[in-house]
Amino acid sequence: MSIALILIARLIVSLFITGLFLYSKLLPYKDKLGGQYRSIFYFFNSVFEPTLRTMRKFIKPVQVGHNLGVDLSQVILLILLLALYQAI
Repeated sequence: MSIALILIARLIVSLFITGLFLYSKLLPYKDKLGGQYRSIFYFFNSVFEPTLRTMRKFIKPVQVGHNLGVDLSQVILLILLLALYQAI
């Protein structure tokens, strides 16, 4: 691959890594977002929600207490995106 394609691919993966972080932080406040930010959020929601939903079918939450579980699907998706970034 040419250097330009590698840089573009890394930029795209970096945007998705950043998007995943912001998506996870803004999800509880999605109804309070303004116009432009709401559009960006819903773009990432349309990308991440189907992916995370599919992952949740196979990866069950880890129980860390009584009736308390941690959803690891976002962490695993982050690890996959970081591995993809390194592989490029």
